[in-house]
Amino acid sequence: MAKAHKPSAGSSGHSKGTARSQSKSHKKKALPPAPPAQRGGVELVDPRVQAQLKIYDEALALFHQQKFARAKQELEKVLEGPSKELADRARMHVKIAEQRMKPSQEQNPRTAEEHYQRGVAMMNIGRWDDARESLDKARKAAPKADHIHYALAALDCLTGEADSALANLKVAIQLHPENRYHARNDEDFAFLQEDPRFTELLYPEKDGTAG
Repeated sequence: MAKAHKPSAGSSGHSKGTARSQSKSHKKKALPPAPPAQRGGVELVDPRVQAQLKIYDEALALFHQQKFARAKQELEKVLEGPSKELADRARMHVKIAEQRMKPSQEQNPRTAEEHYQRGVAMMNIGRWDDARESLDKARKAAPKADHIHYALAALDCLTGEADSALANLKVAIQLHPENRYHARNDEDFAFLQEDPRFTELLYPEKDGTAG
């Protein structure tokens, strides 16, 4: 009587091996996960990184407004965050802010821009009288420099002089209309927020006096 042919053990092993290799080949074909969202090379998946980036953005805004003391405080918070890349960027800006904040005792400002830079540096460390002295010299040397009038307006707000602040801001806007938009978001002008003259100056479209 003929015996039923059984597959050899080797044949069975080969069959299982083939199945495994096919299974592996299917796994290899699976698409890789999407890369994490990035901004400027910084991964944004971690909520702590997102918070760190938010502080960094706020610090840079202060830095560009030449509010170096406050910018430095915020940048130092960024150094404590998880993203090394953001921390490295912040560290670089901290060094620049520290340099800009140094009152140049050795320097003797001569040009309008040098007086202006010294005035802003004095503002950033709360030396209002020194700031006003330097900014007044800058304005005298360059009466049509809008950024000098703008800085004086900000200083007037910080020292509680509303009329002078409005007068200086008006000149700054006349010389460079974009200053109107800068002032709308500038915390230095919070002192004037409730003054209707400030609203009229910054939002002339409301009463049809734009320009």
